[in-house]
Amino acid sequence: MDVKELYRSKKVDVFAALDKIQSNSVVWTSYNSMEPSLFLSQLHTIAPRVENVLVRHAGVIRNYPFVTDPAMKGRIVPVTGFTDDYTRSVHDLKLARFVPSHLHNGFVRSGMADKLDVLVCMASPMDDNGFFRLSLSVTSEMEALAAAKMVILEVNPHLPITNGDNAVHISDVDFLYESSDPLITLPDAEPGEIDMKIGGYVAGLVPDGATIQLGIGNIPNAVAKFFMEKNDLGVHTEMITSSMAHLAKAGVINGKKKTLHRGKMIGNFALGSQELYDYMHENPSVWLMPGRYTNDPFVIAQNNDMISINAALQIDMVGQICSESIGTMQYSGSGGALDFAMGANHSKGGKSIIAVRSTVKRGTMSTIQPILTPGSIVTIGRNDIDYIVTEYGIARMKGASIAERVHALIEIAHPDFRDELRDGAERYKLW
Repeated sequence: MDVKELYRSKKVDVFAALDKIQSNSVVWTSYNSMEPSLFLSQLHTIAPRVENVLVRHAGVIRNYPFVTDPAMKGRIVPVTGFTDDYTRSVHDLKLARFVPSHLHNGFVRSGMADKLDVLVCMASPMDDNGFFRLSLSVTSEMEALAAAKMVILEVNPHLPITNGDNAVHISDVDFLYESSDPLITLPDAEPGEIDMKIGGYVAGLVPDGATIQLGIGNIPNAVAKFFMEKNDLGVHTEMITSSMAHLAKAGVINGKKKTLHRGKMIGNFALGSQELYDYMHENPSVWLMPGRYTNDPFVIAQNNDMISINAALQIDMVGQICSESIGTMQYSGSGGALDFAMGANHSKGGKSIIAVRSTVKRGTMSTIQPILTPGSIVTIGRNDIDYIVTEYGIARMKGASIAERVHALIEIAHPDFRDELRDGAERYKLW
């Protein structure tokens, strides 16, 4: 059958797509800027007729009733690997479930490969050869597509056409419906004075020709501003950000010195401004690859001078990093922090950097603590960090004894808390 005829034969509306979801179904959705918003905004409407529908996602960016409405309990169950604002807000109602995981383990090792009933995924419009593109995320979508008993696409004309391992043929699709919902975008965060101090310290650790992994937020954006003075940077990352597009347009990021995928910006999803999505459109220098590849420490380490730059919620005085919980409360997820820290550590000339403000809660609490808050998750172990950076300087962890770590971290802590940290080191016998 002609691909256009196939398209017409599989086209339904969103409510017909929702009718395919039955009790006890396991549903997987595309992630981040690719969350199928039309489907998710109407998912709660099937609650009266279903029970125990598990909906696996990576945190939602928009607010949907299936996540926050108490009436969903026992009927539609969000299952996430990255806790979002909305899930946190209803945590005490026990509406959602959290799955700890490493992205480099991929879909198969997650234990979901033999349990997936339906994949619902946003995609770009079909081309003349019958291919759609999962334009802004292939975190685990391609593996899920291969395993799902049923594939449903939400086709959105606003998506760019991007390159990499992200093409889906119409013959592999069971149903599709069309949506014109606006894409999820994030405004560029403007770094403040403290962020710029941190950014300057971090940039000083990054040589020309390095391959970088950089996140999103005020501190990464500050780092990116200092990167404007660098030359021939490359990118191997989990998340492709707006700041990376700015650097590429300025000629700073060109991948000329990369030892893996020379000349290519490699990531598994993109989230940022419309300018970022426009930059990616039909750009052969940007490739999206599955998370099991981009986040594999053995792959990451093949990039010489691999520099991993991540944030944290709390750090203890021996260098343990908590990036995902506040005590026992799951705040976000592991993400790629450990994957890239390990990969950078095994890279020739690589460095693993944690960059944080010295205080939280409007200056009332030190980010660096003698010990982590009880119940906190250790996202990155003390053996896998090279540098910890605040606005007060740089603390080198690699090769340092406990006593040396304690001293170095006190030196970069906020002055208001240094005596408290010294007392804590004595109390817990950190020497």
